[in-house]
Amino acid sequence: MGTSLISLYLTIFILIGMIWYAGIEGTMRVFVYLELQIKYLWIKIQMYFMKRRLQKQLGIPSKLSDLNG
Repeated sequence: MGTSLISLYLTIFILIGMIWYAGIEGTMRVFVYLELQIKYLWIKIQMYFMKRRLQKQLGIPSKLSDLNG
């Protein structure tokens, strides 16, 4: 039995366990929460790069160069 098949069975078992414990509505809330967290992480990454680009355009030194001199 391959590891991919074991992974599939484990994933199905976890999903069935989540539905059994929290019901379908609770399980869907977990997945919605995870989706929102992933979207928020992507926005934070985009904001970081926007901040760096804006600092470069405005000529604002970064925090690391401020400490060095």
